[in-house]
Amino acid sequence: MILYHGSDVEVKEPKIITSEKGRDFGQAFYLTPIKEQAEKMAKRKKRVNGTNSAFVSVFEWNEDKNGINYKCFKKADMEWLDTIIECRNNPKYKHGYDIVEGKIADDNVGETILFVLENVMRKEDALERIKYQKINSQVAFCTKTALEQLKFLESYEVK
Repeated sequence: MILYHGSDVEVKEPKIITSEKGRDFGQAFYLTPIKEQAEKMAKRKKRVNGTNSAFVSVFEWNEDKNGINYKCFKKADMEWLDTIIECRNNPKYKHGYDIVEGKIADDNVGETILFVLENVMRKEDALERIKYQKINSQVAFCTKTALEQLKFLESYEVK
């Protein structure tokens, strides 16, 4: 499977990102199977970090799940929401998976999750609201063992 990582720097050797709080599936190296989503993230990183460049790094994932603790959230359901809430609320939380694949809580979905975290909205109501939103996909590589499954192919600058 081809996966994309958007950043303000070229990434040839992926590393688990530990400096950013509030990540959907905790500390990990995040990629997406959606090229346009990675390009959007690269432009966002460039803007947020005040840098001059935006890059998409392209990786191949062999998808060999032997010996890998893998979790795929096929839809935005209660288990998915509980995992995101726990990861965003507790930066030290470890879910125990090497790789987590699932929907991304982007800005619109993130707002809904924030309402749950602030006890403004019940989780059941949040899932009902999320059901009508277009949600993109992400794959989080959470351990060194998981990162070994990635092969760097190329990178390109986003204009």
